[in-house]
Amino acid sequence: MRIAFFDSGIGGLSVLHQAQNHAPHHDYIYFADSEHAPYGAKPAAEVRDLVFAACDFLADLQPDALVIACNTATAVCIEDLRGRYEFPVIGMEPAVKPALAKVARDRVLVLATSLTLQEVKLEALLEKLDPRGRCDKLAMDKLVNFAEQNCFSGAEVEAYIRSQLSHYDLNSYGAVVLGCTHFSYFKPALSKVFGSDVALIDGNQGTVRHVFDCLSSLHGADALSEVQHPPQTTFYRSGKVAAAGMYESYLDRLAGCF
Repeated sequence: MRIAFFDSGIGGLSVLHQAQNHAPHHDYIYFADSEHAPYGAKPAAEVRDLVFAACDFLADLQPDALVIACNTATAVCIEDLRGRYEFPVIGMEPAVKPALAKVARDRVLVLATSLTLQEVKLEALLEKLDPRGRCDKLAMDKLVNFAEQNCFSGAEVEAYIRSQLSHYDLNSYGAVVLGCTHFSYFKPALSKVFGSDVALIDGNQGTVRHVFDCLSSLHGADALSEVQHPPQTTFYRSGKVAAAGMYESYLDRLAGCF
């Protein structure tokens, strides 16, 4: 199987990391649109055009499935993408459901980009899953910039996190939803601010499980277990083949965040 992953930058590597651990014998393609990152503060129409261009590029590589490993892109145009291609297109969704299930009484804080928080997809999800209004929302756009600059900890990162949270009662939260794939890199920094008792929950595991469930339904379980050659992972940066070393270093970093 050949599975493609798309993100505005390096955030979606956290989903690829989960997939490689789950099924290391498949071929993977990763597309980082780093020349146009970040997406979270851009107009929705611009994000839509960028996503279509990148996914058309990936479609030409004939993947068996495409993962939109970007919450912002998913919120803006996932249904249009599903109607555009014949292969399965799987999107990301803030992990509100498992977060609410984990903390029966405490509040849940959903961290995401500004554009994700503005889109109706998230509002519909919260209306469906959170009738008691236990979820709060907070934009953390600058964490995407920090990640793209290879800055995951230190005084500047911690100061930004604390500043964004300054008007929130941190003791009221039992779980924090990481509604952007870039945010997985900051689990150690966020845990330092919230404390180790607060659960940091992303949608990566659920997304990967859904990918392989879809492929199993389409091709059968036996097809998913076949290994015909040494598996390969190919990386693209905004449509150009990229050296694997840099992306593999980010994957190594993620190993310490899970």
